[in-house]
Amino acid sequence: MESLIFEISRPGRCAVKLPDLDVPPAELPENLVRDELVLPEVSEADVVRHYTRLSQMNYSVDTGFYPLGSCTMKYNPKVNEEVARLPGFASLHPYQDEESVQGALFLMYYLQEFLKEIGGFAGVSLQPAAGAHGELTGVLMMRAYHLDRGDAARDVILVPDSAHGTNPASTSMSGLRVVEVPSDARGSVDLGALEATCDEHGDRLVGMMLTNPNTLGLFEEHVEEIAALVHARGGLMYGDGANMNALLGIARPGDLGFDVLHYNLHKTFGTPHGGGGPGSGPVGAAFSLVDFLPGPVVTMDEEWSEESLPHFAFVSPRKSIGRVKAFYGHFGVMVRAYAYIRMLGADGLRRAAEHAVLNANYLMSQVKDLYRVPYERVCMHEFVCEGVVPGAPDVRALDISKRLIDYGFHPPTNYFPLIVHEALMIEPTETESKETLDAFADALRKIAEEARIDPDLLHQAPHSAPVRRLDEVRAARELILRWEG
Repeated sequence: MESLIFEISRPGRCAVKLPDLDVPPAELPENLVRDELVLPEVSEADVVRHYTRLSQMNYSVDTGFYPLGSCTMKYNPKVNEEVARLPGFASLHPYQDEESVQGALFLMYYLQEFLKEIGGFAGVSLQPAAGAHGELTGVLMMRAYHLDRGDAARDVILVPDSAHGTNPASTSMSGLRVVEVPSDARGSVDLGALEATCDEHGDRLVGMMLTNPNTLGLFEEHVEEIAALVHARGGLMYGDGANMNALLGIARPGDLGFDVLHYNLHKTFGTPHGGGGPGSGPVGAAFSLVDFLPGPVVTMDEEWSEESLPHFAFVSPRKSIGRVKAFYGHFGVMVRAYAYIRMLGADGLRRAAEHAVLNANYLMSQVKDLYRVPYERVCMHEFVCEGVVPGAPDVRALDISKRLIDYGFHPPTNYFPLIVHEALMIEPTETESKETLDAFADALRKIAEEARIDPDLLHQAPHSAPVRRLDEVRAARELILRWEG
């Protein structure tokens, strides 16, 4: 039965009967009562079938390949979910006394320690709720550092032209100015342009935001020189950790010159994400910034013996910028990340990064003759190609992505980074098999041939999805958020 839930509504049908109240009823506030809101009257079976049918229309990493560049949509181990649902974690309340949540504080403390070691930092705060929130936190810490030194005139943040859009947004939200730095012919930050920009804004330089590997999937070849140029002008280096999946166990941002960096627990460390959450963006800081971390953070009493259990407590760093999140962050995501790190260990994390890089380079080798790769270097965990097919001038990256849906694949990231014409940003992650990568490359090969023979096939794709191609611009501008019969 494909009927919509509203269309099969009939007066008197009831999906559930609530038990009689055992307390006096309370009046709802008038602004919560909407008499004009008509809800469907359907049976329990109709409700179950409706939502089950909708769930089966969804695409997920559990049902197929998800090469969404810069998002690291790796398979999420189900044991992480089991651990996060243990009653001792899932049933905690953030207002509980510290003494009654020592197990949770143990986990948070050691997750902080793991992230410190992985990133090469002196301290970590688990508070930020997502990557962009971690960015904002890091920029606020950088600003606080300069203000603490009486350097209030500094108001410039340097951002590469290949950066995530959240970088300039975080800068603007912090009351600072963005100055863009161009890329060179190899897809890295242009050192000459950077040096000139640093000289121009030297006394006003707060620091630089840099993603490494960058959003082209390339390791910044001169990252240490970049950090040295910024530090020489009194600035700080912020690391956008969105692409940390390529560095695990191989390179530590703190050792490369970064002063502060956010981690994406929901990308790098095996937590499901998409559709708005859940997320978690802990921030690591070098010694110069560790006192400015948002608090509270978890500490362990130093005086304890093997005969007694360690004791953990919340403390606020000495010059903390304050809370950036209600309570202590997204605890369930922390549990998943802790389980992921403990299961893999140091060697396993390194192998994950190595296989992520191997998969990306293999896939790039299979498609680069079909779709031009503008910066043809050994890539890291992802690569960017142009969604342009020779002999099919009217076919665009969007057409290729929509056609991939018909082949059973989620499209890659489209039109980002902006410095690549008709960009397709592809990240296979370490959890995909060679057979999956070969099937995806074969689909791209067939689509390139279709583009030359029958471009309208691509222009009208997808053909087999529950919803055909939408006017996405109009949909964003003219929102329809409720059903109207």
